[in-house]
Amino acid sequence: MPDGKPFARLRIRRLQENCQLEAPAQEVLKCLEKLKRPYLTKFEEKLLSFIEQECDKNE
Repeated sequence: MPDGKPFARLRIRRLQENCQLEAPAQEVLKCLEKLKRPYLTKFEEKLLSFIEQECDKNE
């Protein structure tokens, strides 16, 4: 099931504000944030989830 965009925006914002991300991860988040669709594709959701997992490991 596609992820709702408002919820995805909150997840992206949390990562941007609370994690020290490398430049490639920051760019992925910027791209996801700019999407005009109201959902994330399965692939986009996997990217976001992966970044969240890596951020959680480093906290």
